[in-house]
Amino acid sequence: MNQKVHILGFAGSLRRQSYNKAILAAAVETIPDDASLEVFDLEGIPPFNQDLELQPSDKVKEFKARIRAADAILIATPEYNYSIPGVLKNAIDWASRPYGDNAFDGKPVAVMGASIGTLGTARAQYDLRRSFVFLNMLPLNQPEVMVSFAQDKVDSNGRVTDEKTRKKIRELLESLVAWTRRTKLGEEIETRKLAA
Repeated sequence: MNQKVHILGFAGSLRRQSYNKAILAAAVETIPDDASLEVFDLEGIPPFNQDLELQPSDKVKEFKARIRAADAILIATPEYNYSIPGVLKNAIDWASRPYGDNAFDGKPVAVMGASIGTLGTARAQYDLRRSFVFLNMLPLNQPEVMVSFAQDKVDSNGRVTDEKTRKKIRELLESLVAWTRRTKLGEEIETRKLAA
């Protein structure tokens, strides 16, 4: 896998001035040269209804297509009530349904999160990682990016100004690129073995 690694990123928040959208924007600014990062906005994905899972909205179809086209996924999650926000869980439910049509299957994934508290979305990230098990995703374990006291690290224009935070985001991206190349290489080796 010598071409650029294409990453799809999305934030589990709809708020215009979201700190998690801000750290996603910082990821776009600090993406390594051997990768690209496309950001998808979850605004407009309807509430999941299993009666409609075989006739998803155009926004859901687009989301699933973008996931499938990506080499890896980057999720920026807020923490609401000790867990992931409903907006994010809803989007994940749509993209993984109907059963047998899970767009996330086998995708390398990295998580980061920002909050105004001291734990920087640690509990939300843990819950999200539990979902990755059923989704059959390949989560990057380290580095962990949990941005605490985000209000002091993001300016009024939504730009991450804290250099330590920007550096951690860059490290996460570099590790995700390396992890993606490693998992894709493993897939190629297995494919060659089966073809031999």
